[in-house]
Amino acid sequence: MTDAIPYVIAVGLAAAAAVSDWRGGRIPNWLTLPPLVAAPAAFLVLGGPYAALASLLGAFVCGLGPYLLFRKNAIGGGDVKLLAAIGAIVGLSVGLEGQLLAFLVAGFYALACRAFGGGLLRILSNTFYLAANPFLPYHWRRDLQPQQMTSLRLGGFILLGLCMSAALRHPQLWS
Repeated sequence: MTDAIPYVIAVGLAAAAAVSDWRGGRIPNWLTLPPLVAAPAAFLVLGGPYAALASLLGAFVCGLGPYLLFRKNAIGGGDVKLLAAIGAIVGLSVGLEGQLLAFLVAGFYALACRAFGGGLLRILSNTFYLAANPFLPYHWRRDLQPQQMTSLRLGGFILLGLCMSAALRHPQLWS
């Protein structure tokens, strides 16, 4: 059961962030930065320098992709810090797995909303150009304006992705 403690802490953090994101559209620093610092310190005390290094690596790698998205104004800074903190708490593989599941669920949700509300072809076209523009010749590229994009609050999706990842790895937590 002690190996499940980081999952419980990470899910609690993600739940608090989801509520904050849902209510105010922000994930505050006071919620994400303390676990980002405390997790490597706790792993250093409890597991030694290799555990602390693994925690730092989880934070760095789990925060790198979202940070690059943040630089393109694709996600918010609170989401980046939350995903990095989750990586520091549960480790690299679980952090990336939860992140992938969160982005997949958010993507399917956005597609479903557009399919039922109209505009599905537009969002698929925008997604294609968003992914392909860096690789296309300059004259084939299409500028995407912010009003053409769909905005989602990711806090709840991050919680859902992390819960799905934890359930896959530790089914005894949910029984």
